[in-house]
Amino acid sequence: MKILLIGCNGQLGRELRRSLACLGEVVAVDSDQLDLANSRAVRDAVRAMKPTAIVNAAAYTAVDKAEAEPALAEAVNAAAPGILAEEAKRLGALLIHYSTDYVFDGTKQTPYTEDDIPAPLAAYGRSKLAGEQAVSAAGGRHLIFRTSWVFGLHGANFMKTMLRLGRERDELRAPLRVVGDQVGAPTWTRHLADVAALTLARREIPSGLYHLANAGETSWYGYAEAIFAEALRAGLMEKVPTVHRITSADYPLPAARPANSRLDCSRFRRDFGLALPDWRTGLIDCLADARF
Repeated sequence: MKILLIGCNGQLGRELRRSLACLGEVVAVDSDQLDLANSRAVRDAVRAMKPTAIVNAAAYTAVDKAEAEPALAEAVNAAAPGILAEEAKRLGALLIHYSTDYVFDGTKQTPYTEDDIPAPLAAYGRSKLAGEQAVSAAGGRHLIFRTSWVFGLHGANFMKTMLRLGRERDELRAPLRVVGDQVGAPTWTRHLADVAALTLARREIPSGLYHLANAGETSWYGYAEAIFAEALRAGLMEKVPTVHRITSADYPLPAARPANSRLDCSRFRRDFGLALPDWRTGLIDCLADARF
């Protein structure tokens, strides 16, 4: 198997490099080698490499910045995945593409299923939804994994931000203010990467859209408290900072976020016989490997 991994140096891409290595040849490229906003370059890269599978872990993820540059977000998150899907179909290759809980408006009271109608609140979510639609419309073999609140040891994410701010605030003796009225499931990149490898190793792989996130749920506030408690236990912090629970209205941002980001992952469990463990398990294991 020859796998083209796009976004190899991102927080998910770094884990995918590890997990996919056992499956065959992995051609790993990142944004400095392939500009996803350049449609011609994307098409030429796939045609030159002729992979049997493409894993797209690259994305424009600056949620707030996307409000000011929606065209760039669309180019990377919508146009590029569509081109990858078209080229994958031409080669008979499978495309794995990652999307987000931010395609929903968060007004539903229960976890979202794949059959729920998306209604993104901001430019980032709209661009990711357009990417899903482009991949599906290409008509080739594909897996779209919607996930949520991704964290890991690499790249920028909420867990790493909290650890940094926690140390800074402890020195300043100032409390942290964290939103407590948005709920979702933090999802470890290693779990996502391992599932990608297990999926590609199957003889028969169905095409379609699947929700894929760690089990359980929490708020950003609850997540922050869990991060600090586990970091203290793992010896990464000497003292837990004070954390104040606030509302989304108390912390306005350019891009609105969904209040409910919970994803029902039962379809993936039914079709693949796999399920991700509770998010706390991922957090504990991730921080056990941390060397911050």
